[in-house]
This record gives sequence, structure tokens and C-alpha cells, in this order.
Amino acid sequence: MPDAIVAEGLVKHYGPNVRALDGLDLTVPEGTVTALLGPNGAGKTTTVRVLTTLLIPDAGSATVAGIDVLARPRALRSRIGASGQYAAVDEYLTGFENLEMVGRLYHMGTRRSKERARELLERFRLSDAADRPVRGYSGGMRRRLDLAGALVANPPVLFLDEPTTGLDPRARLDLWDVIEELVAGGTTLLLTTQYMEEADRLADAIAVIDRGQVIARGTADQLKSMVGGDRIELTVDHVDNLAVAQRALTPLADGEIHLEPGLRRVVVPVSAGSQALVDAIGRLTDEGVKIHDVGLRRPSLDDVFLSLTGHEAEEAEDEDAEYQSKGDRPAEAPAAARETESIEVVEGKSR
Repeated sequence: MPDAIVAEGLVKHYGPNVRALDGLDLTVPEGTVTALLGPNGAGKTTTVRVLTTLLIPDAGSATVAGIDVLARPRALRSRIGASGQYAAVDEYLTGFENLEMVGRLYHMGTRRSKERARELLERFRLSDAADRPVRGYSGGMRRRLDLAGALVANPPVLFLDEPTTGLDPRARLDLWDVIEELVAGGTTLLLTTQYMEEADRLADAIAVIDRGQVIARGTADQLKSMVGGDRIELTVDHVDNLAVAQRALTPLADGEIHLEPGLRRVVVPVSAGSQALVDAIGRLTDEGVKIHDVGLRRPSLDDVFLSLTGHEAEEAEDEDAEYQSKGDRPAEAPAAARETESIEVVEGKSR
């Protein structure tokens, strides 16, 4: 399977103090979803901006849909769609007018632009609100409209930068359903997120990024296996029973048993899965230890991130906020890469 996205050695500085990308390498096979997972400030948004021609890297190379990002930016823009962290829609236009405008900017012609707008409004369940001004839309509706705008030209490669940020749980689930439908149709997707469950559900592969570098890559299961197998987590009735539980469960442990006295919790790494859970309950019952809560847990992507980076996924600052607070500005694309800027911004879906 050929790669739809290839980035090699990408470097990007914001002024003298911020190194947003530090030799980043990334590949995304055609027709798959890769989630770029990391905290604010890890370099996710900068990566997307480079790959969508909105930023020029200081070093490195990249191709998207077989097109060199730096050498042929205008040719690339007709082959990609992108949706940023905030819905880029015109509040004073209707949903239909927003999509029709994007189609005409892509030179699709008036008739086809109207047809495509209606098709997408139906697909994203926005037909009932098509002729209402967007300022009356909910956050979830704006997000769906923004994603529809990224698909007006039916691009083979799509970039979504934290698409569900700020949405309530119901709206997030709705948007996940839409994204899954797109991928089922053959779209290649690079998704940036800091929601672990989002990456777990949507991605064929996950690239963990920290401080401007991809530090691990694999499926969710492969990454979780890096921090060990299943574990039994249980809470006992009294702190004095922690030592009893540790002794009783040691024969079942596949590693060091972890005690949390303040929570009266015991965490036991195991390899026998559900059978180990049954055995653990039996052993504690025989010892007269009462269990308030017990469960068999798999490592989460949060566990993976903490294991790989040594810090929580929410600790870092956003890269944009960081360079702005220092008074630095990102280097603009040279004139050759910024031709007809008003059209390019729409085509990059950062309208």
C-alpha cells in the first residue's frame, strides 16, 4: 500500500526560543487513519500547517498525495481538505451559502457548487438548517459544517486538527460517526488529538509525538502492550488488609504489585486475564478480605503516553500560545508559496 503522506526530518522554529518540530518523521498509508497523539505544544498543529502548505519548515521534506509540499504547493491544495481546531465558517451566511462559496472558490462552477453544497448538507444531517444563518448553529453543527467545507472538492487526503475540541459528548460521538463514514469511503486521514479515546476508536495507527518528534508508532494495542499486559485493580475494606492482599495475590502477579494506601487500592499486573481475576477473588475470600471494588483493566493510551514521555498529556503549553507569549512569530511562507493568498487560505480550510 503506497503512502499518502510522507514527512522526513521536519524542523520548525518559532523565533529563537521555540523548536516546534525537531526532525519529525511521519508516514500515513493510503486509505488509512493515523492519529497524531500528544499534548498541547507537542507540535501537532505545526505538523498539520506544514503538510497543508500554511507554514514553510526550516528543514526537512514532505509529500502529500504524491505531490511535493514545498515545490508544488498550489497543485497540492486541490488534493487536500483540512479542518482546524476552530470551525472556520462565516456566521452571517447560511450553511448552504458557506458551502457554495467554497465550491466556487475551487472553480467548480455555480451549478456544481450548489449541487455539492446540497449533497454535503444532506450527508452531514444539516439539511433542515441549510438556509439558516450559521450564527444560530450549535457548536456541533458548526463543526459538521466546517468538515463538510473541507470535503467540497472531494479530496483524497484530509487533515483534521483536534476536530472535537470543545464539543459536548453527544456532539463528539456524532462527529466520530461522520469521520468513520468518510474513512470507509477510502479517504486518507491524518487526525491530531489529545483525546485518548478518540485515537483509540478512529485510528488504524497512532503516532505519539512529544517535543516535536514522533517517539512511538503502532496500533493502539501495540502501544498498550509496551507498558505491559492486563492488571487487576481492587479496593479492600481496610488499609490493614493491603498487606494481606499483597501476600495472597503474589503468586498471580506478573510483576511488582503496587499498593496505594490512601485509596486502599491494590494493582496487580497479570498475564492470565479473566482467569487471574477469578483466582484473585477466591484467594482474598479465603483470607477473609472484603473487596469493595474490583476489575480487570487494560493499559490505556494515557498509560502509554505517561510511560513514553514521563509526564501527563496535558502538561505542556500550546505551541501557538508559547511563541506568542515570547513575542515570536512563525516565519511566513515566501511569496512563491503565498500566491493569491485569499484563495489559498480557503483552500487550506483555514478560512
